[in-house]
Amino acid sequence: MLTTTILALAGFGAGALNAIAGGGTFLTFPALVWVGVPPIMANATATFAALPGYAGSSWAYRRDIQAGEGPSLTALVVTAMLGGILGALLLLVTPEDLFSGVIPWLLLMATLAFAAGPALLRGLLASGRHLPDAVSLTLTLLLLVSIYGGYFNGGLGILLLAAFGLIGMSDLHRMNGLKTLASLVLSAVSVVTYSLAGLIDWNALLVTGLGCATGGYVGAHMARKMQDLSLPRTFIVTVGLVTTIVFFAQAYG
Repeated sequence: MLTTTILALAGFGAGALNAIAGGGTFLTFPALVWVGVPPIMANATATFAALPGYAGSSWAYRRDIQAGEGPSLTALVVTAMLGGILGALLLLVTPEDLFSGVIPWLLLMATLAFAAGPALLRGLLASGRHLPDAVSLTLTLLLLVSIYGGYFNGGLGILLLAAFGLIGMSDLHRMNGLKTLASLVLSAVSVVTYSLAGLIDWNALLVTGLGCATGGYVGAHMARKMQDLSLPRTFIVTVGLVTTIVFFAQAYG
């Protein structure tokens, strides 16, 4: 009963936060590990639980996703699929002990990206600076971020936004739309790979996923009324830092 309650609350909170400001993985991943799910399986299950939220967000941004600046939809989808598969395969061949040692660093990087990402993105867009206009360079950058997302989902959204900013995009609505589409595609192919490899804890997924879906619905309504996102972002950064410290202590203490 305690396990079910923890996973349901973590899922609800993650779904709501993802709808408002992002960062829900900082709740579901440590909750899954805390209730006894092995780290690699917890990572795979947390990614699966976030999938319905990505689908809903992609539908909400469907008009912004249509043709505009940035990479073509075909190139984006193919690159995200390839990166998601490569990242998932990389996770499959990572020994559990090695992954446990890498987790704190991944959490730290994701937390710092989440904390500093919006300010850096605003500065990047204001400066007008971007990488040279080359399709190969653009797709390589997206591929690298997609591989990261297939390996570890935390902080994926802000990394994708930063990548779009680096290639010269400035329309935040389209950037958010492409971000959710890329997240949906790479997460979908990742969870298929995880499922075939037996890395999904289906019982935990059921509880966490239902919580995420419910929280996402509530969070979407809250997001429309919120003008200042500093409080939820501060909460997520705090949770991320505390979680990072705990995992560092467990891995290297």
